[in-house]
Amino acid sequence: MTVLHTVEEAMLVAAVVMILVAGALLLHRIWYGPSMLDRAVALDVAAALIIAGIGVKAAHDGDSFYFPVMLVLAFLGFTGSVGIARFIAVRDRPARRPDGKEDHR
Repeated sequence: MTVLHTVEEAMLVAAVVMILVAGALLLHRIWYGPSMLDRAVALDVAAALIIAGIGVKAAHDGDSFYFPVMLVLAFLGFTGSVGIARFIAVRDRPARRPDGKEDHR
Protein backbone atom coordinates (compact mmCIF):
# COMPACT_ATOMS: atom_id res chain seq x y z
CA MET A 1 0.00 0.00 0.00
CA THR A 2 1.56 3.27 -1.10
CA VAL A 3 1.44 6.59 0.69
CA LEU A 4 -0.69 8.04 -2.11
CA HIS A 5 -3.26 5.26 -1.69
CA THR A 6 -3.38 5.84 2.06
CA VAL A 7 -3.90 9.58 1.56
CA GLU A 8 -6.65 8.87 -0.98
CA GLU A 9 -8.47 6.56 1.43
CA ALA A 10 -8.17 9.12 4.24
CA MET A 11 -9.61 11.83 2.00
CA LEU A 12 -12.52 9.61 1.00
CA VAL A 13 -13.26 8.79 4.64
CA ALA A 14 -13.11 12.50 5.49
CA ALA A 15 -15.51 13.25 2.64
CA VAL A 16 -17.97 10.60 3.85
CA VAL A 17 -17.79 11.96 7.41
CA MET A 18 -18.46 15.51 6.18
CA ILE A 19 -21.40 14.32 4.09
CA LEU A 20 -22.86 12.45 7.07
CA VAL A 21 -22.48 15.47 9.37
CA ALA A 22 -24.07 17.71 6.72
CA GLY A 23 -26.89 15.19 6.37
CA ALA A 24 -27.55 15.24 10.12
CA LEU A 25 -27.64 19.04 10.13
CA LEU A 26 -29.86 18.92 7.08
CA LEU A 27 -32.37 16.65 8.82
CA HIS A 28 -32.43 19.09 11.73
CA ARG A 29 -33.20 21.96 9.31
CA ILE A 30 -35.94 19.98 7.59
CA TRP A 31 -37.53 18.97 10.89
CA TYR A 32 -37.24 22.28 12.76
CA GLY A 33 -37.10 24.73 9.85
CA PRO A 34 -38.96 27.89 10.78
CA SER A 35 -40.39 28.40 7.30
CA MET A 36 -41.37 26.46 4.23
CA LEU A 37 -38.57 28.13 2.29
CA ASP A 38 -35.98 26.78 4.75
CA ARG A 39 -37.33 23.29 4.24
CA ALA A 40 -37.29 23.71 0.45
CA VAL A 41 -33.66 24.83 0.50
CA ALA A 42 -32.83 21.90 2.77
CA LEU A 43 -34.39 19.47 0.29
CA ASP A 44 -32.31 21.04 -2.48
CA VAL A 45 -29.19 20.55 -0.36
CA ALA A 46 -30.29 16.94 0.26
CA ALA A 47 -30.15 16.33 -3.48
CA ALA A 48 -26.65 17.81 -3.58
CA LEU A 49 -25.55 15.60 -0.68
CA ILE A 50 -26.89 12.50 -2.42
CA ILE A 51 -24.94 13.46 -5.53
CA ALA A 52 -21.83 14.05 -3.42
CA GLY A 53 -22.25 10.65 -1.79
CA ILE A 54 -22.53 8.97 -5.16
CA GLY A 55 -19.43 10.88 -6.27
CA VAL A 56 -17.48 9.57 -3.28
CA LYS A 57 -18.66 6.04 -4.13
CA ALA A 58 -17.56 6.51 -7.75
CA ALA A 59 -14.16 7.81 -6.62
CA HIS A 60 -13.73 4.90 -4.20
CA ASP A 61 -14.61 2.31 -6.83
CA GLY A 62 -12.76 4.06 -9.64
CA ASP A 63 -15.83 3.53 -11.81
CA SER A 64 -17.36 6.16 -14.09
CA PHE A 65 -20.70 4.32 -14.25
CA TYR A 66 -22.25 6.66 -11.68
CA PHE A 67 -21.62 9.93 -13.55
CA PRO A 68 -24.79 9.78 -15.70
CA VAL A 69 -26.76 8.91 -12.56
CA MET A 70 -25.32 11.98 -10.84
CA LEU A 71 -26.23 14.12 -13.85
CA VAL A 72 -29.84 12.91 -13.83
CA LEU A 73 -30.13 13.49 -10.08
CA ALA A 74 -28.74 17.01 -10.50
CA PHE A 75 -31.34 17.71 -13.18
CA LEU A 76 -34.15 16.33 -11.02
CA GLY A 77 -32.94 18.34 -8.03
CA PHE A 78 -32.88 21.52 -10.10
CA THR A 79 -36.35 21.02 -11.55
CA GLY A 80 -37.70 20.12 -8.12
CA SER A 81 -36.22 23.28 -6.64
CA VAL A 82 -37.71 25.41 -9.40
CA GLY A 83 -41.11 23.78 -8.89
CA ILE A 84 -41.01 24.33 -5.15
CA ALA A 85 -39.89 27.93 -5.61
CA ARG A 86 -42.78 28.60 -8.00
CA PHE A 87 -45.23 27.04 -5.55
CA ILE A 88 -43.91 29.13 -2.67
CA ALA A 89 -43.90 32.29 -4.80
CA VAL A 90 -47.56 31.82 -5.70
CA ARG A 91 -48.51 30.96 -2.14
CA ASP A 92 -46.60 33.84 -0.53
CA ARG A 93 -47.86 36.63 -2.78
CA PRO A 94 -48.96 39.72 -0.89
CA ALA A 95 -52.71 40.02 -0.47
CA ARG A 96 -54.60 42.99 -1.88
CA ARG A 97 -56.41 45.24 0.55
CA PRO A 98 -59.85 46.64 -0.28
CA ASP A 99 -58.27 50.01 -1.17
CA GLY A 100 -56.19 48.32 -3.91
CA LYS A 101 -52.80 48.44 -2.16
CA GLU A 102 -50.73 45.35 -1.41
CA ASP A 103 -50.64 44.10 2.16
CA HIS A 104 -47.02 43.23 3.08
CA ARG A 105 -47.08 41.37 6.38
